[in-house]
Amino acid sequence: MTFAQDIIIKPIITENSMKGIAEKKYTFQVAKSANKIEIAKAAEELFGVKVAKVNTMNVRGRYRRQGMKGGFTAATKKAIITLTADSKGIEFFEGMN
Repeated sequence: MTFAQDIIIKPIITENSMKGIAEKKYTFQVAKSANKIEIAKAAEELFGVKVAKVNTMNVRGRYRRQGMKGGFTAATKKAIITLTADSKGIEFFEGMN
């Protein structure tokens, strides 16, 4: 059994993700095995909000160098969660705006 904390790993804080807060769109890094339905249920359980839709994307690892050696960063999955119009916002992001 997976818990909501295992599905939603951490928020993604970038300039582009902060622009979406006005439209009630929040960006999170999620578990690679999670699907859209599991992500929506986890967000509703963790934050007490109503989810309208979830968009997901797989982010491939990027090549990085450390001196002479090189390697790839870990591949991740990210989700953009859109809330309904009557839903309250997520408090964590509201303080940053």
